[in-house]
Amino acid sequence: MNSILNKLTLFDYIIVFAYLAALLLIGLLSSRKKAEGAGHFLANKSLSWYSIGFNMWATNVGPSMLLAFATVGYVTGMVAVNFDWYAFIFLFLLAVVFAPRYLASGVRTLPEFLGIRYGKQTQTILAWYSLVKMLISWLSLGLFAGGFLVRQILGIPMWQSVTFLVALAGLFAYTGGLKTVAKVNIFQMILLIVVSALLTGLGLSKIGGWGALVDQTPPDFWTLIRPASDPDYPWYAILLGYPVAAVAFFCTDQAMVQSVLGAKNLEQGQLGVNFIAWLKILSLPLFILPGIICSVLFPGLEDPSLAYMTMVTTLFPTGLNGLVIVVLIAVLVGTIGSSLNSLSTVFTMDIYLKRINPNADNKQIVQVGRYCIIAGCFIAVMMAIAIDQIKGLNLFDVFQSILGFIAPPLTAVFLLAVLWRRANKAAINTILTFGSVLSLGVGVCFLWVFPKDQYDFWPHYLMLSFYLFILLLFIGIIISLVIPPSNFEIGYGKNEVIVLERPVLKVKIAWLFLFITMIILYLIFS
Repeated sequence: MNSILNKLTLFDYIIVFAYLAALLLIGLLSSRKKAEGAGHFLANKSLSWYSIGFNMWATNVGPSMLLAFATVGYVTGMVAVNFDWYAFIFLFLLAVVFAPRYLASGVRTLPEFLGIRYGKQTQTILAWYSLVKMLISWLSLGLFAGGFLVRQILGIPMWQSVTFLVALAGLFAYTGGLKTVAKVNIFQMILLIVVSALLTGLGLSKIGGWGALVDQTPPDFWTLIRPASDPDYPWYAILLGYPVAAVAFFCTDQAMVQSVLGAKNLEQGQLGVNFIAWLKILSLPLFILPGIICSVLFPGLEDPSLAYMTMVTTLFPTGLNGLVIVVLIAVLVGTIGSSLNSLSTVFTMDIYLKRINPNADNKQIVQVGRYCIIAGCFIAVMMAIAIDQIKGLNLFDVFQSILGFIAPPLTAVFLLAVLWRRANKAAINTILTFGSVLSLGVGVCFLWVFPKDQYDFWPHYLMLSFYLFILLLFIGIIISLVIPPSNFEIGYGKNEVIVLERPVLKVKIAWLFLFITMIILYLIFS
């Protein structure tokens, strides 16, 4: 789709270049005071609640969300907003169960958290698994989605799109670490809200308002709970299967949790997690509604994935299309920048410092982290170009499926480690090794060897994720009961002195209001 390129004016180009200049200025100014050593990766433990919330949201909101949520909205209505609204329960779990333990342990990475309890071997296994997960689910798929959209807009080859975008995102992660990425992301997300709200507003105005939109769409477009017979989003699959992916994504993923690890204190971390839960409510008006509006204004699109760009090229007046290019760059820089910083943190702290050079000084630590960012950029570009060769790829479904198959081992491991003192090293390592091979192997069969669209014996991918999780959880419990703990674990149990902070009144009130709001929203749209 090159129509937007044909509509670009001098004013559009000025907007794009002004944005890039402002972005570079913010990044350079925020990286003037360089942090050394671990502080480079965790912003010297200086992040406030709003920085944490915006940065987590920027990590979560990739280009695929703009494209895929509009596509799902066009075809099925608002049901896919469950993937964001239902998350408040698991973000609460991060805030009150996981974050106090992470911060009290003083860890810089989540593999390090398990390493303290179960030893270096467990830390190394989880570190490599986390690196593979970030390269696939965050960097490569996210970069491909960004390149796909930029190619739709400008008509330039995929390799040029992804190379430019990943270079821009990598610049901030390379120069300033988490602090620079977080400051840039505040600017990015405010811009995203403004531009997306403008698109939704223009669409509603053209239709004639909210009432006219509801009158011209099927009733089931406005319900969050679909019947068990629904082939795409049956209620039981979301209720049981989504939590497996959500715990892995929000509570155990380094890219998502790293902002919390960089918090000034636990209170700021918990408020920051609460803030992203509020921001996720905006998914309906900012990402889903454009697709629903498009189904009314432009019914019968040959390819529903064009819903977002159809809205943009039709509704945005000449002279404002530069804003679209800007917001696409913004969401990609936010996601990729955060992911690159997390990738370099895990490799540097959990593999380089633990296995390669334990005596590295601060300068070496930062330098290795930067080399890792460069390598991550290169690998991500190569994998994004390879993904582009796959024909008929439905990005949203593939992304959710891949996360669903990566998640079961992580969710089982962290729930056992955090909630059950009896869980031992043998169980954790078995789940991380055998469980990962099993879960990813099933995923490969589901997506490629015996694809679901050709073989109807598969259950819904969310239920498949749930079954794998239950199996791995059962295996972990049996092993923990049968095999005694190692000497390392016994020593840890004797020397454990972690004191967990309780949430302050401000945190309790913030979460109470959120729970009330979400219950009301689910009652309205049920």
